Amino acid sequence: MNRFSLALSRGIARVTDSPLGPYQTAVIRIGFSLTWLLFLLREFPHRQELYGPDGPWSWQLAEQLVATNDAFTVLLWSDSQVWFEAVYALAVLWSLLLLLGWRTRTMSVLFMVGVLTLQNRSVFMGDGGDNVLHLMAIYLVFTRCGQVWSLDARRARRAARARARGDRPRDRVGPALWGMFGFALLLATLAGRTEGDRFIPVLLWAVWSAQALWWLAGRRAGSGQPRILLDVVANIVHNGALLVIMAEACLIYATAGWYKVQGSRWQDGTAVYYPLHLEYFSPWPALADLMSASGTMVMLVTYVTVAVQVAFPFTLFNRRVKNVLLSFMILEHAVIAVVLGLPFFSLAMIAADAVFLPTSFLRRLGGLTARVRGGPRPRRGGTSLPGPRPPADSPAGRAPDPVPGGVPAPRT
Repeated sequence: MNRFSLALSRGIARVTDSPLGPYQTAVIRIGFSLTWLLFLLREFPHRQELYGPDGPWSWQLAEQLVATNDAFTVLLWSDSQVWFEAVYALAVLWSLLLLLGWRTRTMSVLFMVGVLTLQNRSVFMGDGGDNVLHLMAIYLVFTRCGQVWSLDARRARRAARARARGDRPRDRVGPALWGMFGFALLLATLAGRTEGDRFIPVLLWAVWSAQALWWLAGRRAGSGQPRILLDVVANIVHNGALLVIMAEACLIYATAGWYKVQGSRWQDGTAVYYPLHLEYFSPWPALADLMSASGTMVMLVTYVTVAVQVAFPFTLFNRRVKNVLLSFMILEHAVIAVVLGLPFFSLAMIAADAVFLPTSFLRRLGGLTARVRGGPRPRRGGTSLPGPRPPADSPAGRAPDPVPGGVPAPRT
């Protein structure tokens, strides 16, 4: 019983003390924001046909569908061309800022708004990759995805060094963003634009209120207890969202694998042959012919694909086997991107797979990237060594946060 209690207490402490998987969530943030950014830039010349007021899926048809399924999209707030261009440009900007990790809490929410707005405007323009991106954009809102490899992490390090010197860094950008977007959300609510599906408006108000509570706990509270409590809640929410992302990725592969098992073409080993010879999925016909020239190779690829997708969720408890299958799936999606001409679907799936990448590999990857850029190599664990300890009677020798008039460290 004591052993069980000790294990339980350790598990609770692990979930509440810190956000798990900081490198994995950073890769997910970078992967999905990059996928959506590249898609928007690639389709910029065709944006009118995809999501514009004069597209094949007209504004009136979209309005009728949204009235039926209560999907969230701000593009139907107006049929003006100016409004469409502004929303599309903002979606590009929000994706770029989330990719860089600038104000990730705010940008993750705005990134979700951009994704849902464009996809729900023309739901028949997407594919499987869009569905993954749609879900992951919502899950990202609940994660603290800017702890590493972000401008927020750099800002946090600079603020920590400033507090160590006895300074009190003030954040003026955060409150300004909070006030501006709160005002916009209030106007949209009063104008009745958030009617229909209640989940997204409630989520927006909840995040906006949580940010206000976080700021007040750090700036106005007389002790550090409220801030510690909020930090524990944020860690629990983050870790829960990370678990949901992992479960979602497993569900995608398990469902795809078991449906393939039931298909006759997958059973006789010829399923991979057919998409290689569809004109729509053959940007490189010569390469497709080369890959399908051997019937034995086609059969092996077909069976291995099904076996890997079905088995992957069951290999998560064995790190070595999981890493081997994960490498195969990432390679498979890279081949799909080139051979079948589905780069954004493949990027979305690779980004989802990244949640299972080993932390040691991601740290080495970050160090290699830093050396290539010529910057300082990040230390193990992503933290910097502390400087000399100041005298106990100096201002820097006392914990500067939270105190009245102080500014909390940025929440990422």
